[in-house]
Amino acid sequence: MSSIELTPSQKKILRALTNLHKESEAAIKGEDIAEQVDRNPGTIRNQMQSLKALQLVEGVPGPKGGYKPTASAYEALEIQQMDDPASVPLEHEGEPVEDVIVEEIDLSSVHHPELCRAEIHMQGSMGEISEDDEVIVGPTPLSKLVIEGRVDGKDDTNNILILRIEDMTAPTEEPAH
Repeated sequence: MSSIELTPSQKKILRALTNLHKESEAAIKGEDIAEQVDRNPGTIRNQMQSLKALQLVEGVPGPKGGYKPTASAYEALEIQQMDDPASVPLEHEGEPVEDVIVEEIDLSSVHHPELCRAEIHMQGSMGEISEDDEVIVGPTPLSKLVIEGRVDGKDDTNNILILRIEDMTAPTEEPAH
């Protein structure tokens, strides 16, 4: 558990940095982060100074410079870094979504079919996904669970999609584990 308390704005900027860095592994320009979080590049530069002071970000000088997240940044966001994470497919409007990692699926209100929701915690950009879009998650590695639903909401700060579940299936045979 991280002892660093980040503001929602810092969290959102740091999350955008880690998502962009995951895609390219290069230093990320402040302008790219600003575009991702819909903020002014000057605001991003100011926030990066405070994130550098907290040792969550390192600045990379030069023309190919920008910012890189430190290991502490991933801890502060409670992002698990794995060399080879299990792949859980995610489809948006019938198309596979690349460059995202489904970290966790939380089910809520399963006892109430009309209110059944799934929180999909993920790494990567959720920028193209909008409310009421169709999303399919799965199959998961062990149970082969597949969840189909519509986006009920998004938490960009914590990278969580909230789905209204329309269908949930898992095979009935014994899992091979």
